[in-house]
Amino acid sequence: MLPSAIARVSALPDDAVVLDVGGWASPLARADAVVDLMPYETRGLYGKPDTPERFTAASWHVLDICGHEPWPFPDDAFDFVVCSQTLEDVRDPLRVCAELSRIGKAGYVEVPSAREELTWGVQGPWVGWSHHRWICEVDGTVPGGEVVFSHKPHLLPEPGRHLAAGSLAGLPPEDLVLEHWWTGTLSAREQIFWGAEEFDRWLADLLAANGGATGPAGA
Repeated sequence: MLPSAIARVSALPDDAVVLDVGGWASPLARADAVVDLMPYETRGLYGKPDTPERFTAASWHVLDICGHEPWPFPDDAFDFVVCSQTLEDVRDPLRVCAELSRIGKAGYVEVPSAREELTWGVQGPWVGWSHHRWICEVDGTVPGGEVVFSHKPHLLPEPGRHLAAGSLAGLPPEDLVLEHWWTGTLSAREQIFWGAEEFDRWLADLLAANGGATGPAGA
């Protein structure tokens, strides 16, 4: 989660009730409660907060956030909900967004930028992050903005279908993520391609908007 976003959430009124969804690896200290598939005792893979945690073992809920049952909170239970660096990982981000919208009055979503997800060598000799299922965008033409999820296909390593290694060099952290702050309703949809030509047009436009495609795989 970007430091600027952490600071903004931390500045919420002290009586605002905050939920962190998927925060196991780097939990948000300001959160009053956390939802994650992993247990409280194992939290902090990337480090624990420098400030005291407001959540406790009792307010840490072990939960499959993509499950079919509603999360164990009433509508509008939280003044603010955070879901950072999680939606790109899960099998059903639309389900998660629907529950975020149901239980939260407002919130913040952070996902990797398309530029990061389409760049060769970010994590290893492949495109983007190996465990990510979705390429994420925010459609600003929708009032309030809408998070759009497109399936990340296996064909991205082919020539002309990804950005060259080093395409992220020198970019600030803010250019490696997409931030979406919302109030009232979190709008989200999956982009479905009905044929190869439609997908190819979308990918070509996305690559062009982020610096253009590379040549041979790994170039």
